[in-house]
Amino acid sequence: MSQTQIAPSPQRPWKLTPKELLPDLLGAIFTVVGSLAIVAITPLKGKLGFSLTLIVVAIITASTVSWLRKDRKAAMNSTTTVLVYIASAFVILPLVSILYEVVRLGVGGFSLRIFTEDMSVTASDSDLSQGGLLHAVIGTAYIVVFATLLSTPIGILTALYIVEVKGRFSGVVRFFVQAMSGVPSIVAGLFIFAVWMIQMGNAYSGIAGGFALTILMIPTVARTSEEVLKLIPQDLREAGLALGATQWRTVATVVIPAARSGLVTAIILGIARVVGETAPLLLTIGGADAINLNPTDGNMAAIPYYVWKNLLIGSPNAISRAWLGLFVLMVLVLIFFALARYFGSGKGRKQ
Repeated sequence: MSQTQIAPSPQRPWKLTPKELLPDLLGAIFTVVGSLAIVAITPLKGKLGFSLTLIVVAIITASTVSWLRKDRKAAMNSTTTVLVYIASAFVILPLVSILYEVVRLGVGGFSLRIFTEDMSVTASDSDLSQGGLLHAVIGTAYIVVFATLLSTPIGILTALYIVEVKGRFSGVVRFFVQAMSGVPSIVAGLFIFAVWMIQMGNAYSGIAGGFALTILMIPTVARTSEEVLKLIPQDLREAGLALGATQWRTVATVVIPAARSGLVTAIILGIARVVGETAPLLLTIGGADAINLNPTDGNMAAIPYYVWKNLLIGSPNAISRAWLGLFVLMVLVLIFFALARYFGSGKGRKQ
């Protein structure tokens, strides 16, 4: 005789009821009203005074409500939660404000025309319908590609030396890589200016700017590649050695292919690190208003230099051009970070 089994309907383990929501709602109302009252009757005036008062009252209210509902541990947990939210707001709000201002002030002059014209026959204070960013985009592409071609093999080989070879100087190399990560960008520009231009007698050029950005890009590529290589299981290395392969062949045919997506992410992060640097380029590329297709000869433009130059001129149209250049630069950096996230995700690894 067969028995029919009826599957029980799934039950939600916990459901927020109006009774449980009421204390939190009253606490939020009391926080806002209490903060407004304190600001109104005390010398704490303005947005800053209200913000500080709101933070203090929110902490006290959340802790008190949790203590009355549960116990002291719950009150401490609520206090910590409010502090975490406040810290997150201090990080997110300035970022949102910066993005909003850049988009608001830079998107007005954006059009596809700016990628087809340069500033060779246009003054910076001319109307935004004239001139463009083509010379700066080409210059940035030259400089960043040259820096990438130099820094990528150096950074990855440095990471391989630290993680795979583990030579006697690996600790020293790691120390210098970490130290280079904190070097101000202007130091890289001064180094190239002193050595490449003064001592060796070279003039402003895109190559000089590429050398300066290479110094800044190497630590990012090396450190990120090091962390990626550390994630490769040791079993893969041992399997390659057990099959009779030498160490360099195991690294070349097993380790590097396994870490390919991570190494690509390291390169993209390095590009995003240097694409917006201005200080090294002020001392190395010289700046130009026309397109220069020869990175080894003559002054060259770049988007960061374009932004700095127009801000320095100071006229309304020039400042608008600077915001436009900053908007384009921000979009490029966001694209690079998006690519890094993509290649670092599961989709990037599957490919």
